[in-house]
This record gives sequence, structure tokens and C-alpha cells, in this order.
Amino acid sequence: MNTSQKVVVVTGASQGIGAELVKAFRKLDYRVVATARSVSPSDDPNIVTIAGDIADPATARRVISEGVARFGRIDTLVNNAGIFIAKPFTNYTTEDFAAMTGVNVGGFFYITQLAIAEMEKNASGHVVNITTSLTDHAVDGIPSVLASLTKGGLNAATKSLAIEYSKKGIRANAVSPGIIKSPMHPQETHAALDAMHPMGHMGEMSDIVNAVLYLDAAPFVTGEILHVDGGQSAGH
Repeated sequence: MNTSQKVVVVTGASQGIGAELVKAFRKLDYRVVATARSVSPSDDPNIVTIAGDIADPATARRVISEGVARFGRIDTLVNNAGIFIAKPFTNYTTEDFAAMTGVNVGGFFYITQLAIAEMEKNASGHVVNITTSLTDHAVDGIPSVLASLTKGGLNAATKSLAIEYSKKGIRANAVSPGIIKSPMHPQETHAALDAMHPMGHMGEMSDIVNAVLYLDAAPFVTGEILHVDGGQSAGH
């Protein structure tokens, strides 16, 4: 087994930003462990795909154990999987709460704990959490208490991880996006969503991918919450 190539784990890898991250890391010759609830097998021998619910600890165990068995190491973990439910606060159900905390918090906790344990073996590694700029500035008309609760927790955890593992060769950072153009936003909503950003337009998936790649290649950067939000978090 060739264990010299770097290995990245990407959650929420079946579509959108996650799928773009898989492509980008492969272009950099990383081996990739890609996981999502439903993810198709890959013909690329340097990509292993694992289907499963990231909120289930068993999925996290399978992702990390199969990644190590196949590629011998874990260098980078991108916690991209996440869900967003926009409802007035008093309309959230216990099912909404369980779903968002399960994926956004539990999904981070289970796999990050196992990935860092592997990184410690090589005294080297990097965790990148994808959060949201809504944690820094609430937007009138976009009810987001559960997003702020869960993703805001990840921002705080990012800094804690960075300090706890700073002398062990392991870094932790986060990318905090604004609204990113994707098929989930119908064309008729674009003008209104564009206007929510001081720069006057939504971000592209490539903006988030490039931010993750920058952080992964920046050995002196840890504990950073990198806002990629067209100026939203800076003010209005």
C-alpha cells in the first residue's frame, strides 16, 4: 500500500460543494474518502465512497476505518455535511431539532473524534468545518435559530480544537459561507438573494472550495473562521 499520498475525508460529498471538493482534492492528487447518505461508487481507485447517515456513529466508524484500511492514513477532514431548516423559532418541532443537531453537531463530533485519533498517529492533520455567516449576523426574514445554535457551536469548537491540538501538529479551521448559488435556489430568487450581500451577488461553489484548499495549504493558519460571504459578516 502506498501511504505517501495525502488522504482527505469529505462529508456531504454526493452533490453541491461536497462533490466539488472531491473533484478539487483529486486534482491535487489527494486520495478521497467521500461519504453521504446516498453516494454512488466511483471508478477512480483513489476515491472510496461510503453511503450512510453522518448523524449515526456507525457511519463515522465505517468511514474512518475503511479510509485507513484502503489508504493507510487520514490527513484532512472536511465536515461539509449539514442541514438548514428555516422556520420561525416557535414552529420548530422536536424532529427538526433532532435532525439539525444530529447532522450538524453529532455528525461533526463522531467523525472528527475518530479522524483526529488517526491524525495523532502521524502528528499531522487538518480539520475544516463548513459553517454559516448567519452565526455572525442574523438576517431579517431568514429565521435561523437552529442554524446559529448548531453551526455557531462548530465555530466555537473549531477554536477549541485549534488550541487543544496546536502542539500536536493538527490544525482546525472553518469556512463560513454566505448564500451560495446552487440548484436549491430557483432562478426567480436570485435577485433577492444577491441583494443580501454587500458585494451584490451570491457566492459560487468554487469560492468555498478555494477557501478550503487555501486553509489546507496554509500551515501557519489555525483557529481561523474564514468568512466567504460577500461582506455579510462585515456589516451592511
